[in-house]
Amino acid sequence: MTKQEEFSNRWGLILASLGMAIGAGNLWRFPRLAGQYGGSFILLWIFFLLLWSIPILLAEFSLGKKYQKGVIGTFGEALGKSYAWVGFFITICTLGICFYYSVVTSWGLQYLGFSFKNAYLEISGVDGLDAVLIQDPDYLESHWNGISNRNPITVMLHILVVFAGSFLLVRGIQKGLEIANKLLIPSLFILLLVITILALNMENGEKGLEYMFSIDIRLFSDPKIWIEALSQSAWSTGAGWGLMMTISSYSRKKEDVTLNTFIGAFGNNTASLMAAMAILPSVFALSPTKEQATEYLQAGNQALTFSIIPKLFAGIPGGSFLSVVFFLAFFLAAFSSLLPMIELFIKNLVDLGLARKSAATRAAMFTIVFGFPSAWYLDFFNNQDWVWGIGLIVSGLFFVVAAIKSGLLTFKKNFIDKDSDFKVPDLYFRATMVFNIFLGLMLIYWWMSQGYSDYPWFDANGRWNLVDVYSNASIITQWVLALLLGIVINKFLYKKFVKNKI
Repeated sequence: MTKQEEFSNRWGLILASLGMAIGAGNLWRFPRLAGQYGGSFILLWIFFLLLWSIPILLAEFSLGKKYQKGVIGTFGEALGKSYAWVGFFITICTLGICFYYSVVTSWGLQYLGFSFKNAYLEISGVDGLDAVLIQDPDYLESHWNGISNRNPITVMLHILVVFAGSFLLVRGIQKGLEIANKLLIPSLFILLLVITILALNMENGEKGLEYMFSIDIRLFSDPKIWIEALSQSAWSTGAGWGLMMTISSYSRKKEDVTLNTFIGAFGNNTASLMAAMAILPSVFALSPTKEQATEYLQAGNQALTFSIIPKLFAGIPGGSFLSVVFFLAFFLAAFSSLLPMIELFIKNLVDLGLARKSAATRAAMFTIVFGFPSAWYLDFFNNQDWVWGIGLIVSGLFFVVAAIKSGLLTFKKNFIDKDSDFKVPDLYFRATMVFNIFLGLMLIYWWMSQGYSDYPWFDANGRWNLVDVYSNASIITQWVLALLLGIVINKFLYKKFVKNKI
């Protein structure tokens, strides 16, 4: 058996963890929520980082380090031959996100080009975006609708970013993923720092910062802020995705599980705070009133990033250049998160017996084909984001179950604390993991009970409402199909991913 490839040093592993966690959600979802709820949300968000995300990431990192396999092989070994389907479901869930996340990356690339164009027009003395918006206030919304629906350029860029990611990853961990993150992650933090400094130096920019960290204790009585904080922490850190497990499967044998997990988790939160410190001051500086600023921030994920941000930057001198910096950071964040998603696919195919080059080629083709509907139809994109975004909570619960099956304190001693100089208290790990079962089930129930669809289960004619973008019927159908397929082929999965590797 050939030697398992490893990261060259701890920083290679840490940067890969940061690349996995810091994604587009840090720049487009977190600032909106921080703007909507202020410091009350941030306080709860940090609380759930410690309560939900870090304990699950500790379990995920330690399992990957222990078994040195992909997600399917790891769960087949950790839970036994009857449970390889658990790893299969987690893999399908994360790949479901990967197939549309490449589209988010392509949007970032398109808006980077859009920003470069506006910057060029400004240099050339030609009327830029601000003049266009005076003549056509709905221009940015129309532009976004044109990019997100039936746009051949979006499809081509989707193909380009997938091939670029696969090309980097086919080179392996040290020569591919590690080198890419050594460039992407420092560049991302530098760009975030630049736009933060520029935003805070805008007139009235400090008001956005004051609002961001102000705490309104009345908001704590609203259950929605608690759910939003939990979901943001769970999805932003990558807890339960299987990506940390994939990355840690390439770690050195003596790697410190706890220290690496905390660095990655808090590094992700730092990037989110920097993004909010750039966007919120910009919104408050350019809005006539606080109420209008809040309206901007509550416009929604996609609207905030692709309609509101260009509009904000167009109204200030040099704003087109600030827009270039922002969308370059956005693209780098999205691309750095896309890489470990593709690597998860590659790792499982390598475990199946394929050569790395062949596995990377197949992963790219699958991602291109299955990502095409999301690149072509925004409704399909939104459905997949809805289905598999909530599915991540189910995946997170599976990691909790894996730790509980071994005995939480036994698991912590043999998997997490081994080789770790920095250790969390036993009571903390045991209490949070048990409580996370309740948290996960509560989040799933709450999210599915919000009534985002007029007919969550059955349509007006009494038929199973499968095709509705936000229906619960669509969620359950896709989850059940993934679970049933995994259970049906469980023996095959165990034989190929575990037994043949022993």
